[in-house]
Amino acid sequence: MKNLGAEYENLDHKAYQVIKDMIIDRKFKPGQKIPQGKLADELGISRTPLVNALKYLEHEKLIQVLPRRGYFVRLFKQNEMICIFELREVLEGLAARRACQEITEEQIQILNGFFKKFKGLKKISDFKGYAREDRTFHNFIVEIGAKEFLKSILQTYNIIAFSYQLDDSEGLVRPPSDTIGEHLAIIKAVNERNPGQAEDLMRLHLRRSMESLKKEYRKTEKNE
Repeated sequence: MKNLGAEYENLDHKAYQVIKDMIIDRKFKPGQKIPQGKLADELGISRTPLVNALKYLEHEKLIQVLPRRGYFVRLFKQNEMICIFELREVLEGLAARRACQEITEEQIQILNGFFKKFKGLKKISDFKGYAREDRTFHNFIVEIGAKEFLKSILQTYNIIAFSYQLDDSEGLVRPPSDTIGEHLAIIKAVNERNPGQAEDLMRLHLRRSMESLKKEYRKTEKNE
């Protein structure tokens, strides 16, 4: 891990980015306590910039503070995740529409590279690699198609969506075999600069994940 104290002046922001990346990469998992002393030592910084970073992440709903216990990666409930996917459906649908209008030829080349190593596989067993590709793809569409304020909101929602699960799914709501075709269809629509189709496909993709969460939530409620 980088020693931020020796390398950067704006320690609050740098510590914030390191911790955020660790949440994205699931090095800190939902419900896990942030080891402030150990982390400050590893980063080569004092507690002050670390706590400032944690407070900002708390503001973004990625961290929660429990009185007399410390800072924890926020563990979202299933009904909260359903709400997040409802918002993602609308906002990422808009981002996909706008991406068709804003994307450059160079960006199209990058877009067409997504999910290449997973095409044609009968069974995708590399959940970690697929989850990373999935996250990068959604962020790429957001980066192209969203205005600055919308981009910030969606990036936070995407971090939550990919990091909230505790099991071996690596943050994927549905298995790769269920979503690979949907991802490729979205890529094709954006590649062809078809805004209406791109928006519809993105919304359908996220709505199906939302329905999967609802089904799981109903099961949980029935068993309680």
